Amino acid sequence: MPGPINMKIIHIKDEIVLSAADHDLMGRTVAENGLHIKITEDFYGNNTVKIAMLDEAIEMCTIGNFVGEKSVERAVKMGAVDPDNIITIAGVPHAQFARMR
Repeated sequence: MPGPINMKIIHIKDEIVLSAADHDLMGRTVAENGLHIKITEDFYGNNTVKIAMLDEAIEMCTIGNFVGEKSVERAVKMGAVDPDNIITIAGVPHAQFARMR
């Protein structure tokens, strides 16, 4: 059973942007080879959600940003992210997608 995930949804013009991060990564910065991600509540939210809610958000959003094993795995399982498009930064998976309309 996947652990808790923090999630935030914002609307920018016609886009629905979802940011999701594994809860245990909150407050960390991961960096490697010139890439870095600061995993903050400002960007990834302070709402800890269950998998069903994350799945609903993945289905409705037009842009997604995921960091951590659990959240990236859900994006793959929901068909939003191709496993070949996952990068890792200091061992932490990261993926993004945009749906074309």
